[in-house]
Amino acid sequence: MSSTFSIALSALKAQSEAIDTTGNNLANLNTTGFKGSTVDFKDLFSEYLGIDTGFQYGLGVGAPISNQQFTQGAIQSSQAPLAAAIQGNGFFVVNTPANQQLYTRDGNFIVDSNGVLKTQTGERVQGWSADANGVINSNMQPGDIIMPTGAVLPAKATGGMSISANLNATTAVGGTYAVPIQVVDSLGGTHTLTVTFTKTATNTWGYSAAIPAAEGTLSGGTGSIVFNSDGTMPPAAGPVAIAITGLTDGAQNMNINWNQNAANGAGAITQYGEASTASSSQDGTQAAQLTQVGIQQGGQVVASFSDGTQKVEAQLALASIQNPTSLQNVGNNNYATTTSTATPSVGVPQSGGRGQILGGALEGSNVDMATEFTNLIVYQSGYQASSKVITTADQMNQDLLNLIH
Repeated sequence: MSSTFSIALSALKAQSEAIDTTGNNLANLNTTGFKGSTVDFKDLFSEYLGIDTGFQYGLGVGAPISNQQFTQGAIQSSQAPLAAAIQGNGFFVVNTPANQQLYTRDGNFIVDSNGVLKTQTGERVQGWSADANGVINSNMQPGDIIMPTGAVLPAKATGGMSISANLNATTAVGGTYAVPIQVVDSLGGTHTLTVTFTKTATNTWGYSAAIPAAEGTLSGGTGSIVFNSDGTMPPAAGPVAIAITGLTDGAQNMNINWNQNAANGAGAITQYGEASTASSSQDGTQAAQLTQVGIQQGGQVVASFSDGTQKVEAQLALASIQNPTSLQNVGNNNYATTTSTATPSVGVPQSGGRGQILGGALEGSNVDMATEFTNLIVYQSGYQASSKVITTADQMNQDLLNLIH
């Protein structure tokens, strides 16, 4: 009879702990990247009474085992530019202020006052920073990601330009057509470079380039084009060199190559009996302010500037762990490795069995509310049944004492 109470008490404790696990799952129903746990029960050793014939009886239930389930949570879109979700296998790699490496599925990142990419609770997100040309070397050890907060993209002076035009074949000799192009100097200043086409003879046009005399001195940019009888231009032998010196705004001298050929190698200028029209392009850019830093598909951190330019700044690292159930939950949606955890394999997404990083999204909790409510009913029923064992055993003890009296 004495063991009855201990058996029932072990059941009450086990069912209570199972309810605690279920309650924790439900409490984190809306926690980003949360992984719910299931409860496994195990019986305590039992005794066998008798030799050939007898019976076995158990000593109750042991402390239940809580197993975290790393199944995929629902992917939810997010308006936060630094939000990222993992679809498939893997964990974001983060470092604590004490430099302990942890792992998380919570991609709701922020940038601190120093431009460091962090989790909401202050862990530093790990990855690889790009070089000046935007190239990522993922063969190196990942480190902190520093955002270019308040950065200004420097100006890029025009080094090349092109004109696609039609010069009206019916234009009289001496007639002109001007094509203005905005070029950019090394300081980001703009200058209107005008190329003037002048018809000098049948099927022949001369051209000359100029800028306002008050802004600098232009040399080069002159020549002529002899069109074929079908109005096409023979392919140019090479680009036309244009030099601009003595810029009054203090910028460096400019050397511009005017490519007169189209992408297919043919001349980019025609002479048809249609109105003269032209379009132009050049490769210079003015200085631009940083407008936003965001995480794109694949986990690349990209800076956007006011002129529409985008520049790759970093790549998020992803860790693949073969036995994630061995990880220890250390709070704040983070996990630490244990002695039984396989060595994490850190690399870029969608390689080595790693999943994909989705920008502008977050992974929701994998807790299923219906399942948890069902578990609550089951555990509550078990608790009530075990309490009945105690009250029954107590009543039997009372009956035994009454026999004595």
